[in-house]
Amino acid sequence: MTKTTPQTAPEGDLTLQTVAFPKDTNSGGDIFGGWVISQMDIAAGTTAQQRAKGRVATVAIEAMRFHAPILVGDLVSVYTQVVKTGRTSLTMHVETWVRRQRTAELELVTEGDFTFVAIQDSGVKRPLPPPN
Repeated sequence: MTKTTPQTAPEGDLTLQTVAFPKDTNSGGDIFGGWVISQMDIAAGTTAQQRAKGRVATVAIEAMRFHAPILVGDLVSVYTQVVKTGRTSLTMHVETWVRRQRTAELELVTEGDFTFVAIQDSGVKRPLPPPN
């Protein structure tokens, strides 16, 4: 998703919320990017499982953008929105916002597009069920 003006509010559904802790930092003292991607994948996977009504697997993460660092103590909120569905797959836009601990400012820090495929228990692709 291309944005031309800065966003002032999250898009999508609040799917995951947590607090960033010192154990999640990189050598520079900011929250490690891998931790952020992991939180986004967990949130997106939850939404994908609900839409697929069963198991899913992450098959692609595209267009990751890191806009600002996450700081220790920030309240991290991940929002998900399904933007495309196929026969067996779905793609969603995922945004990570923080509420800064010290200022209470709300800020978009990371966003990306995650694609999942619906799978059977055996791991073989299966069609997505019709939406509710």
